[in-house]
Amino acid sequence: MKLNKTLSLAVVTAAILATSCGGSGSKTETTSSAPATSAPAPQEVSPEERHKDNPDFAAGLALVKQNDCPSCHMVDRKIVGPSYGDVSEKYELTDANVALLASHVINGNVGVWGEIPMPAHPALSREDAELMVKYVLLLKK
Repeated sequence: MKLNKTLSLAVVTAAILATSCGGSGSKTETTSSAPATSAPAPQEVSPEERHKDNPDFAAGLALVKQNDCPSCHMVDRKIVGPSYGDVSEKYELTDANVALLASHVINGNVGVWGEIPMPAHPALSREDAELMVKYVLLLKK
């Protein structure tokens, strides 16, 4: 009796494996006329696309590129100073934060992001510094 159960189980298992591996010799395909309904994967929108109509974003980006900012900062990676993404995550886009960070850009600063000092940019106007800061803060994800 025990041998019959074992043999039966082995035969059933072999039949299942043969069928599931395509060993039956016949191939049948089923097609469905209804399209597969899967939720589209959410696409991450770039900051440029998100803020394409924001004049502060475009002007700030242009000013950042014209000045020496890229020598110490990148959007997503720390070089010498923090990445723009890290700054945007730390500070909300408020008038007080824009004024504070613009003063850091113009006057320089040390200690907020470590011991490497942010050099002063005294030739930069307050309006330009604020536009640059707004650009950085608009990068928040």
